[in-house]
Parts: sequence; C-alpha cells; structure tokens
Amino acid sequence: ITLSSSLKEEGNSLFKAGDMHGAVCCYTKALKLSDSKAESAVLYRNRSACYLKQEEYSKAEADASKALDTDPGDVKARFRRAQAFQKLCRLDQAFLDAQRCAQLEPKNKAFQDLLRQLGAQIQQKSVQLNSTDARVQQMFSLLLDASAKDSDRQKAAQNLVVLSREDAGAEQIFRNDGVKLIQKLLQSKQEDVVLSALRTLVGLCTGHQSRVICCSTLSVDLCAVMGSVASAVSLAACHLLQVMFEALTEGMKKEIRGKDEAILPEPSKELRSMLRHLLEIMPASKVSGLGRDSAINLLVKQVPRKSLKNPDNSLTLWVIDQGLKKILEVAGTVPELSEGPPLTDNSHMSCSVLLSKLYDDLKCDTERETFNKLCEEYVQQHFSRHGITGKLRAIQTVSVLLQGPSDVGNRTLEMSGMMDAVISLCASEDVTHQQVAVETLIHAAGKAKRASFITANGVALLKDLYKKSENDRIRVRALVGLCKLGSAGGTDFSMKQFAEGSTLKLAKQCRKWLCNESLPPTSRRWSVEGLAYLTFDADVKEDLVEDKNALVAMFELAKSEDKTVLFAVGSTLVNCTNSYDVEKPDPQMVELAKYAKQHVPEEHPKDAPSYVEKRLMKLLEAGVVSALVCMVKQESPALTDACRDCIARVFLALVERQEDRGTVVAQGGGKALIPLASDNTDGGKIKAAQALAKITITSNPEIAFPGERIYEMVRPLVSLLSLECTLLQNFEALMALTNLAGISERLRQKIIKEKAVPKIEGYMFEEHDLVRASATECMCNLVLSTEVQELYLATGNDRLKLLVLYSGEEDERLRKAAAGTLAMLTAEQPELCTRIPGTTTHWLEIIQSLLLCEISDLRHRGVVIVQNMMQAEKSLAETLMESEALEILSVLAKGGEGTPEPVSKIAQNCLDKAVEYNIIMNREGREKGKGTEP
Repeated sequence: ITLSSSLKEEGNSLFKAGDMHGAVCCYTKALKLSDSKAESAVLYRNRSACYLKQEEYSKAEADASKALDTDPGDVKARFRRAQAFQKLCRLDQAFLDAQRCAQLEPKNKAFQDLLRQLGAQIQQKSVQLNSTDARVQQMFSLLLDASAKDSDRQKAAQNLVVLSREDAGAEQIFRNDGVKLIQKLLQSKQEDVVLSALRTLVGLCTGHQSRVICCSTLSVDLCAVMGSVASAVSLAACHLLQVMFEALTEGMKKEIRGKDEAILPEPSKELRSMLRHLLEIMPASKVSGLGRDSAINLLVKQVPRKSLKNPDNSLTLWVIDQGLKKILEVAGTVPELSEGPPLTDNSHMSCSVLLSKLYDDLKCDTERETFNKLCEEYVQQHFSRHGITGKLRAIQTVSVLLQGPSDVGNRTLEMSGMMDAVISLCASEDVTHQQVAVETLIHAAGKAKRASFITANGVALLKDLYKKSENDRIRVRALVGLCKLGSAGGTDFSMKQFAEGSTLKLAKQCRKWLCNESLPPTSRRWSVEGLAYLTFDADVKEDLVEDKNALVAMFELAKSEDKTVLFAVGSTLVNCTNSYDVEKPDPQMVELAKYAKQHVPEEHPKDAPSYVEKRLMKLLEAGVVSALVCMVKQESPALTDACRDCIARVFLALVERQEDRGTVVAQGGGKALIPLASDNTDGGKIKAAQALAKITITSNPEIAFPGERIYEMVRPLVSLLSLECTLLQNFEALMALTNLAGISERLRQKIIKEKAVPKIEGYMFEEHDLVRASATECMCNLVLSTEVQELYLATGNDRLKLLVLYSGEEDERLRKAAAGTLAMLTAEQPELCTRIPGTTTHWLEIIQSLLLCEISDLRHRGVVIVQNMMQAEKSLAETLMESEALEILSVLAKGGEGTPEPVSKIAQNCLDKAVEYNIIMNREGREKGKGTEP
C-alpha cells in the first residue's frame, strides 16, 4: 500500500468520525504524493464532500470539477458539484448536473429529490425576476417622467438605490438596460434625480470591477456632473468616481476581480480613459471651481504610486505626458483676471500638492528633467507674451510650483528676467498684480536657495509695502514675508533676525487681522501663515495662547471651506505645544563649540516644560481638539502628509497629561487618531500610535473606541513594537496591548493575526525591568488563546523555562506576570505541568518561594500552580508532598490573619487531592507517609 493510499484510508476514517478538518488534511497530503490521475480524482471527490460539510461551497465545486475533468462519468463527483452549485445560487448549472446524475442513475432517490428542489427554485426565481424586472422598469419610468408626483419619484429613487446594493437587484438593473437609463437621469435638470442616479451607480460599482467597466462609458457624463455648481451633486459625483477608481485599481492587483469572481481583461484602458476625462476638465471654463478641485483630489489619490517599493510609475508618466500643461493652466490662473477657468480658494494649493506628488513619483534624473522642461516651456511661453497678463500668468505658475515641487519652482524663478519682474510688480499700483508678486516672493523666501538673496533685497521692499500700502490684503502678505524672513533662526533663542520686540509687534498685528472678520478669509489665512513662522519665538507663543479670541478665530478658520490654512494652523500648534523634534546636543560638544567660539543653540526660558504644560491647558480650553478633528476629516489635497504629521504631534502633546486624555477622547480625538496612525509620514504614524497607546492605557478601550473601532487600534499599537521606536514607545504599546488582550478572544485573535506574539516574546528578554515586565503581562493575557498555548506546548524551546525562572525573580511586577501566566497555562494545558520539573533544577524552590511570599497575589498564583500540577499527575503530587510544600500548604489551609480566603481554600484543595491519591492521611493535615497504590 502506497503512502497516498494509506492517507486516503485515514481520511475516510476521519470523515466517518465527523472530523472534517482532519480528513481534509489527509486528502490534501495524499494529493501531493499521488502519481495516479484516477486516485487523484477520487481524492478530489472525497475532499469535495468534506468541503460541503464545512460549508465551503466554492472549494467543494472546484474539487468536484477537478474530479470530473479526469472522469466525466463520476456520478458522485457530479452530484457533489450540483449540491455546491445549488448553495452558490448557480441554479442553472446545478440543474444540468443533477439532470445528468438522474440520467446515469434514474432510480437514485437523492438525485430525483435534488432535481425537484432545483426545478422549484428556478421557477420561483423566474417569477421573482419577472416581477422585479417590471418594478425596475416602473422605477425608471417614474424618474424620467417630469410630470410624476415628487413623492412617487423620491420613493422610486430610494428603491432603485436599495436595489443596486444587492447582487440580484444590480443584475436586474443591468438586464433592463439600466446603464443607458441612468445616463438619461444624469442629464436631468433636477438635482434630486441626478443624486439618485449617482447613488444607484455607487451601489452598482462598489467592489465590482466588471460593472465599473460596463459603466466606464459614463465617465464623460460623470465628469460633467462633477463640474456642476450644485455642491451636493458635485461631491456625490466625485465620491462615485473614487469608488470606480478603487474597484478598477483593486481589480488590477488581484487575479480574481470583482465579487462575481469572473476573470476579466486588464482594466488599465478604462482607468486611463477616466483619467483623461479628469485632465480634460482642468482648463474647461464651464466646470465649477469645486468640480475642478474634486478632479485634482482624485488625481492626487489615484495617480502616484502608494508605495515607492512598487517599480511601476507608468501612470504618473502618462499623466505628465497627457496632462501636465492642463494642470499648469490651473496653476497659472489668476482668479481676479477674466482669463482662465473658475477657481476656489483651495485650487492653487491643491495644484501644488498634485504637482509635488507627480514630481516625487519620478524615478530618475531623465524623468525629472522632462518634467522641468515642460514647466519651463509653459512658463516661458506666457512670460514672453506681450502685455502684463502673460507675465502675471507665468509668475502665478512659478508661485504654485514653489509651493509644490520647489526644485522645479526654483529653476523657473531663475529664468531670465523672472525675479526682476517679481520685484518690479511688487511696486505696482494694481493690487492684483502686487498680490501675485508678493505671494511669489514669500514662497521663494522659504526656499534655502533663494532666502539669502531675498533677505538682502526683499526685506526693505516688504517693510515698505507693510508700512505704506493702504490695502490690508497687501499688508498682510508683506507681513508674512517679514515673518518668514524673521524666523530664520527657528527655535534658537540666540539667532534672531530682527530687533528685540519686533517679532512680538508683527505677531500682534497678525492676531489683529486674524480676528478681523471684515477681512476676506484668504487674508485672514495669511495672518495664520505669519503666526506659523513667528511662533518659533516662545514670547509669541505665550501671547497667542493668552489671546482666546485669536485662538478661537484660528480654530474656526481650520474648520472653514478654505483648506489651504490647514498646514499653517498645524505648524502654529506644533510650535505652541513644542511638539517638534529637538535634538539635544552632547554637553561635551557644546563645551568644545564654546571653546572654539562657534555658535551654540539656546532654548528660550519660556520653552521650559512648565510653560508648555500651561499652553496645552489654554489650547484645550479654547477648543483645539474639535478643530484638529475637523482638520483630519477634510477630504482635500491640502491635508498633506506633512499636515497630518503636525496634527499627530499636537495630539500626542495633548494626551501627555493623564487627566487631559478623557477630554481629548470625549471631543472625538480618539476616533481622529486612528486614520492618522495609518495614513501619515513614518514619524507621524508613530506619534499617532503613541497617542493611541497613552489613551488605551488609562481609559477603558471599549468606551474610548466603541464598536469596530477598537479592532483598528491593534495594528498601530503593534507597529510601536519596533527597534526604530524608543523604549518608552515600546513600553506604552505593550501596556496598551495588555489592556486589549484582556477584553475578548476576538481582540486576542486580531493581535495574533498582526504577528505581535514573536515581538512581545522578544521584549520578554529586554534588559529594562519595566519593558520586560509589561511584555510578560501582555503574554499573560494572550495565553488565554489556544494558538498561544500551542506555542508553549511545542517542544524544543525555552518558553516555559523562562516563565518558571521569572517566577523566582526579585522584580515583583515581573514575578506576578510570569507566575500568573504559568498559573493560566497549567490550568488550560495540564501537559505543561509535567514539563515544569525539566525546566530548571530550582523549580521546587521557586514554587515554594511563591507559597511563602508575603505578597498575597504571588501566594495566590503559587497555590494555583501547585493545585494544577497535583491534578495533572500523581507523581508530581508525590514530589510536592515530599518537599516543604506540604508543611507550607498545611499552614495556608488553616487560614488566619494575613492569608486570604481563596488562598486557604485552594491550599486545602491541594491537601484533599493528596489524600485522594493516598499520599497523606487526613488527620488534621498531618503526614503519615506514602500510601500504597489502590
């Protein structure tokens, strides 16, 4: 008998015994060893039967089909496939198989019964489909009938949306020529009809690549709808396009695409077609500013690679080739001039982000050079035109590039005559011309390459504009330029560009403009930009947090439609909370620098921890948490990774004090931190994860993160178990995971799935006492899961030995955790009790020391371990009773002062077990000696 035959027989026995999992394992092993096609067919057929019992119908169908490929006359395999098809609701295929079975064995009752069932099910489905088809047609008729009652049309719209979310309903919509009918609805002049069409398409397309490909012909209409001035319609169209993009791109990553499991052609053609339509609406004058912003947002999300590990940046190269000039058309538009498409306050910032993302996605110098040349050509083309309009367009494009891919912006700024034109336009009498030039000058000042030139040539000009201009729009921008140049020393107290008190005066003016509601929001946003630079100075920070009106005004701006303010608010808050990274210099190096008369950075006295703590309290009182939560929710390219990083840093600073964590959670901070821990810079992810850990340690996680949100916490916390993180971050993550692991088996499974167990085990060897103890505490909760228990049951490792040794350590916290883990393991897996004596020669001393310990928790753990060992095996009980453990247990069993009742009760149980084994005689617990075996 071959090994495969032997395994097949074993599988058959397990199947008869009802062990489907064991039978599947045997058949799978046999299939790997079998050389015979006939034998393999039987094994596939048998495994198919197991899968049917396990309700894994797709696998059952696949195995039955493999058996039939070898032997089409295998009636058992065909019957099993018919059963699988029936459960998968593929009734027509099930009927054909059942019919064939009945033809091969006409007298078989099971085949006849299945055939009758399928006939009835098919008839019922047909009736349902026919009636639903009529309903679908009626819904479309009502929606397209302008004379129908509003209430009837609303009901039809709701029904259509509900129907689209179910597979059967979606099928009926497609069968009734639904795509063409939806196209007609999209062309309706009534907003509610268009919205219902968009929501129906969302239901149809979510997660279904095949349906998206069918609906991709609508992308022209959808882009037109997204360009609508009605914001609800525009946003709904944007959401639908996002859903369609996600279905296409997810499909491209998988071999099996879409919920219908159909193998489909590569969807890159449809993807590029949709992207082309987005690029075409960029310069279109009929498209609303909101629609254009949505198109830019979609390009930011869909085009660049999600990870630089993916070598394919062909989509970015295609967009640069097909649409860079179109994107620059938006970048170069000056809204105050009649020429160019309509924009919002966010359009230029969104453009900067898109250009930056495209440039960062390029892989080599050749690709970057092509990008540079295309930008230079576009800028030169407009700059060389006659008249001021072309020059303004060129300068505006340079301004946007400086905010985005600054290397490209610097190159365009260095083009012949560009800087001279910027300087001369700063002195223009036309406010629009002045505004464009001053903004470009400010953005150029932030780039190291140009900052020194502008400091030398631009400060006098900006001061002149600030003092003499009669227009606050110009004055506020000039002020920001001065703030930017004045903050060149950063947080270094000894490096100040301006005279003492100048920065405080500038900051006071910024706060004044910030609170002036008569100024347009864009000008007020510029005042926050100024504060973002000036708050490097601790005196400015102190003044700002004392001005509650200014803080409230800043937070209201953060919640407003103007998304371009997000980074400025984030930067200002990072400065006020001192949550920026500070590298403290080596004291010896400082002394050497002083000796060599080199500059040594100095910290402002008001940046001391006591000042920072007071500032944090003032920010919390002013409502900083609700502002940060709103900022995280913004669906805008302006919410860049750098901006998310700022928000994560501020949140971490806000939860530093334990008493403030409840306030942060109550105002939605916990919910906001979860996306920040997954979508952020590498540093931002760590900061957000650490903030989550701090909250989880001191709050009830089930209240702080209700519902499914608690499961989203696990991955960020596990990410802190890394050598790249600090020991404090490791420690806080372990504490937080300990809390989660103690809540439910589902959470423990999530922790195991995130591959945290090997990391936690690694930290059990850490030299730092607190980290080692917290890792052991976490393991104590995780051993409630059978998967973790199996790790301890496995032979050839020292896991059990480590717990026994740690139970004898001096560190009380570590002993409690190790002894607790040992107590639980020996209760759940009695086999481990027999292995304890083999771990170390000192095992008995360690257990006795637990029993004798003055700390009641350790005594409790000790008696539980002894009870588990005595119940596991008589020989272990004999060894324990021959030692001093008997005397100790006798004393504990008597109870009395200092011995808790549970401890004395378990100690008595141990003595009772010894009596039961006949090891001792029950005469007030006194030992008589060994008894004989009964």
